[in-house]
Amino acid sequence: MSRIGRQPITLPAKVDVKVAENNQVSVKGPKGELTRTLHPAMTLKNENGVVTIERPDDERQNRALHGLTRALVANMVKGVSEGFRRTLLIEGVGYRAEVKGKDLVMKLGYSHDVIVPPPAGITFVVPPESRGTTIHIDGANNEDVGQMAAIVRGWRPPEPYLGKGVRYQGEIVRRKAGKAGKK
Repeated sequence: MSRIGRQPITLPAKVDVKVAENNQVSVKGPKGELTRTLHPAMTLKNENGVVTIERPDDERQNRALHGLTRALVANMVKGVSEGFRRTLLIEGVGYRAEVKGKDLVMKLGYSHDVIVPPPAGITFVVPPESRGTTIHIDGANNEDVGQMAAIVRGWRPPEPYLGKGVRYQGEIVRRKAGKAGKK
């Protein structure tokens, strides 16, 4: 039995889960609504505020789908109740970010400002105490938040010699030694 798949998902207050035909799951909560179609082999049951996932047999694919399905539904529930956040740090002289309207505007050493418009369900926050060196990306869908963080980081990934660029919080950049000086 899958250790992850067999764990029940307890629903927080104000979160509602509906399972329609073809395993179309919609989760509604204070942070929004998420809908996803899951594999038809898995069986979802919502009883008394607890969602459980069951698999038909112990075939290899069904065992793998069991844990995956449970994790996807748990992430949907967490997303609409608490939300997800990725934090990016900017390092480099003159590198900074700010939010204008809903767009993220970054100065990353190019001759122009990099403007990143947020997709639906994503918000950018640049705390004033960070002086433009920290970016929070918030949203209800874990995949969208992670993808947006990767797109923002892709504009100037951290380089190994000086460490300048945009990095994830907690990311360790391996530094390289520069050229040897004159003797």
